[in-house]
Amino acid sequence: MYSGLSLLESQSLLALQFMAKNFLKFEYLLLFAVFIIATCGLIYELVAGTLASYLLGDSVKQFSFIIGVYLFSMGVGSYFAKFVKKNQLNTFVEIEILVGVIGGLSSVILFILFEKVDYFQFILYLLVFVTGCLVGLEIPLLMNILKEKVKFSDLVSNVFTFDYIGALLASVLFPLVLVPKLGVMKTSLFFGMINVSVAIILCFLLSKDLKHSLLLKLKAISAFIILLLTFFFSDQILSYSEQKLYGENIIFTKATPYQRIVLTHTKNDYKLYLNNNLQFSSADEYRYHEALVHPVMANAKNIENVLVLGGGDGLAVREILKYKEVKKITLVDLDEGMTKLFASNTILTKFNHNSLTNPKVEVVNKDAFLWVKEENNKFDVIIIDFPDPSNYSLGKLYSLNFYKSLKKIVAPEAAIVIQTTSPYFAPKSFWCINNTVNEVFPNADAYHVYVPSFGEWGYTIASNNNTADFSKVNRKVSGLKYYDYQYKKLNFFPKDMKAKNLEINRLDNQILVRYFDEEWGKL
Repeated sequence: MYSGLSLLESQSLLALQFMAKNFLKFEYLLLFAVFIIATCGLIYELVAGTLASYLLGDSVKQFSFIIGVYLFSMGVGSYFAKFVKKNQLNTFVEIEILVGVIGGLSSVILFILFEKVDYFQFILYLLVFVTGCLVGLEIPLLMNILKEKVKFSDLVSNVFTFDYIGALLASVLFPLVLVPKLGVMKTSLFFGMINVSVAIILCFLLSKDLKHSLLLKLKAISAFIILLLTFFFSDQILSYSEQKLYGENIIFTKATPYQRIVLTHTKNDYKLYLNNNLQFSSADEYRYHEALVHPVMANAKNIENVLVLGGGDGLAVREILKYKEVKKITLVDLDEGMTKLFASNTILTKFNHNSLTNPKVEVVNKDAFLWVKEENNKFDVIIIDFPDPSNYSLGKLYSLNFYKSLKKIVAPEAAIVIQTTSPYFAPKSFWCINNTVNEVFPNADAYHVYVPSFGEWGYTIASNNNTADFSKVNRKVSGLKYYDYQYKKLNFFPKDMKAKNLEINRLDNQILVRYFDEEWGKL
């Protein structure tokens, strides 16, 4: 009797263990799906924001709009999840496939359509909205599927734990690994395949719980094959879309954690684009860089120790090295990918004359805003060649706070020059920068030059010396193509290049970015 009961108890225990094991397997399989949903969903959001920044500019505005639309659409999806009463597991798998296909192919669609349609932003936000709705549907569906198998408090805790861990993983991997290694297009396709792979796994492991599992398997496998083939041909697709975008022969592309670099070639002209914005044309960049460098180098009392902020292409450094008095040049540029490229690429080193590998040059890859605050050395000449203030992360580099930090590393007789966008296309922006500089440095002046690729382009020159005469020439170098040391010829501004009653650009108002967006947005 005792042994019989023991056998019965043992069999019951084994049965319970088997059931528990399968429930745990089912639960953790779906919780793993939550982790993938969160990771992939955030990746698609980041891809959309990055692409919008590349193609439309103003990264702060684009990411803000993308995040807002995505979160709103998740709420919409969550609301409609309550109407799904039947075949919830099937619906969940179907949605997983759809998310993978739509999210994975989103970057391909956006790249191809950018130059072909006038309603590009509508398509961008529609894709974000649809992806967000589908992701928003998945979590409530999953909780309904698991509610009878897991205690409610544990269910909510586990689902949101996996959700937040997935989001953290995506936010860390995207800028540090995915964009530098895969690029934006391949990243979205790769995570689309991960999404669909989860659907395939669910189809096979839970086939007994699914209706029409064979059809679901065919859908999932077909979706995976489509994404895989698109991934395989993504380089050709990207080349095609960029060829249409730039209208020139693309000879080099590179994605760094901070920007996409594209080099094009037509006849004897090479053009460099950063995030779709023209950085320079080899046909006339000498005009810009000679006007940036030589007025300040000719005027400064000493030029032994020179600081360049921005200018990771090394073209300003090339001009500085023409002065034999220079003993050291410190170049501070955030993007290591940019400076390494211009130090090693044989085409690009021809433009900067290998300036970045010159023994006089030290390259520092740090955020200039933070680097200036921490630096203690004094510099005889400071040349600032930042990108235009098209967003708030760049606008801070033209702020009163930044110039106050800069002042502490300026030698008593030092001279400073800053590229300050176009006084013709953006006079408010131009004079806002000039006025902001003048709040910190007692002596500030402005001048401009015509660069065919850009139009009229302007600069602010400044000094701590109240009596400094910027037209004074203390030294010259020979062999310049454009600048003739006649500073006053560049110092005249007609009426259509002037603006009045402008605010100072401060960190807490960033009025410059608003001026810039208002003026360049009209073009």
